[in-house]
Amino acid sequence: MLDPNMLLRAYAVGVFPMADSRDADEVFWVEPKMRAVLPLDGFQLSRSLAKTLKSDRFRVTRDTAFGEVVSACAEAQPDRPDTWINPAIESAYGELHRRQHAHSIECWQDGKLVGGLYGVQLGRAFFGESMFSRVSNASKVALAHLVARMKTGGFALLDCQFMTDHLASLGAIEISKDDYTSLLDAALSSVGLSGTGSTGSAAGAGLAALERLFPDDADEDGALSGYVISQALGQTS
Repeated sequence: MLDPNMLLRAYAVGVFPMADSRDADEVFWVEPKMRAVLPLDGFQLSRSLAKTLKSDRFRVTRDTAFGEVVSACAEAQPDRPDTWINPAIESAYGELHRRQHAHSIECWQDGKLVGGLYGVQLGRAFFGESMFSRVSNASKVALAHLVARMKTGGFALLDCQFMTDHLASLGAIEISKDDYTSLLDAALSSVGLSGTGSTGSAAGAGLAALERLFPDDADEDGALSGYVISQALGQTS
């Protein structure tokens, strides 16, 4: 069993857990030599993605289906027959979510969950854990919503862990472990790890910054229009 407080301490020093497979009993700790991060001002909002956002093809919410998102991320895919999310990891992140340290972005289409992502928040950092997409562009839209919320909420670091072609196309870059540690230390400079309640609440408020700025545009689940998201990402036309 993974202790949630130990998880937070691990993230604070740049380490995160993985399992060998969905059915593995054990987890191991990872600290990549090269780390993928997505600079918030470097997010690549292509014309096609902006068009998809503004069409509101997806209804995008925050923290309404955390467990469903994690379960979907753990499902086998054609290009990924197994997963590193075992039951111990799934349970531990569920507890972090209850403590407001883990959050999800959900994409819905015709009332069905078709994409999303989840990760851990600590201070001004968000550690992206996994994303999934059951229809075209759903995970890209979820990431766009996350980046918009982070930019508005004053975050400093979006950790993507490992580089993929998908992340690179959206603006992610690779940096050395030393450079990552410097960014992490700056993002966590005002965070104390002795408790979880106040830090988690502050982090949750950060992701809700757009809802506070546009209260008339957000519904009861925090869903915002793609136009608001595009504006927050810096697109003005």
